[in-house]
Amino acid sequence: MIMSNGFKAKRSDAQHGVRFRGIFKRFGEGPQALTVINNLNLDIGRGEFFSLLGPSGCGKTTALRMIGGFEHPSEGELLLDGEDITGVPPYRRDVNMVFQSYSLFPHMDVYDNIEYGLRRKGIQREERRKRIAEVVGLAQLEAYLGRRPTQLSGGQQQRVALARALVNRPKVLLLDEPLAALDAKLRSSMQTELRRIQQEVGITFVFVTHDQQEAFALSDRVAVMRAGRLEQVGTPHELYSRPATRFVADFVGQSNFIDGRVEPEAPGVLRAKGGEVIPLPAPAEAGPRTIVVRPENVALYPAKPAQLPADVALLRGTVLENTFLGSKHLLRVKTSLPEPLLVEASHEAVNAVSGGAVAEVWLSWRAADSAILAD
Repeated sequence: MIMSNGFKAKRSDAQHGVRFRGIFKRFGEGPQALTVINNLNLDIGRGEFFSLLGPSGCGKTTALRMIGGFEHPSEGELLLDGEDITGVPPYRRDVNMVFQSYSLFPHMDVYDNIEYGLRRKGIQREERRKRIAEVVGLAQLEAYLGRRPTQLSGGQQQRVALARALVNRPKVLLLDEPLAALDAKLRSSMQTELRRIQQEVGITFVFVTHDQQEAFALSDRVAVMRAGRLEQVGTPHELYSRPATRFVADFVGQSNFIDGRVEPEAPGVLRAKGGEVIPLPAPAEAGPRTIVVRPENVALYPAKPAQLPADVALLRGTVLENTFLGSKHLLRVKTSLPEPLLVEASHEAVNAVSGGAVAEVWLSWRAADSAILAD
């Protein structure tokens, strides 16, 4: 199906646009070689807005550059729409890249910047005009076509860089932290614009960022990377509510980690290091286990609740610290557990416990609102 703007409509099937198969990337030779991508196996679906998320040095930008052909794997296979492109040079790949610096030509106006790639490809004049009109409308640049980059704001330059990449109608658009240089308010606005444009054109976007909120706001799915390895892939909701590892749980939001043991005769509960018995979201194998509970899933009470279901954890504690965050409070509460628990609470809940002063409180959460970590 082709949309009226000339782009392919977004597909609903599970076909893969980009596939990494056993990819390794090393810099240097011999025992001193630095491995920056370690056995990466990853499928990115056609029409997805897919983000590579992780701290600096985790390998996300190297993975992106391999799709673009600016880096080549040391081992493994890279596929685009089922075709092996591992050794194909960048100019022969049906992908385009938007860099963090935008890389606009300062001596050209907006129209000429967008048209440049089409001229290099030898696209006929009428076809060039048609394509430029399409992307100018998508990026809402009609009022800026005669301006040069120095006459544009950061957000406007970002939209020109996007239009210049999209005008070539690539199968995959690569975005290397393109919003990093923008202030917080403009970043939020550009996130909305990026998502709108991606949904309209329906092509695959692969986005690199170290910002969890940005990745979650934009993406259909997210891959969390650490030290060249893939930690977990899933929707933003899956990563947040069911993190697979301690690293993922810690990287994508504030977390409470509770360590303990599961005994063979009681697979449905965790006996924490403080001696408390914590109900689990599902039976687990016997042995050491860690669960994670998000601060917003912990309820705060000024007195012990009269009756709670069997699948609800209950702890007594003392407020150590109360941080006011505008629309909510973040409390640090000492319990029988070795580490204080973080609790996200409303003004009303905090006022009910002596106005947030040091006081005895009770905490609870549903077992279903916790997750058992694989590591």
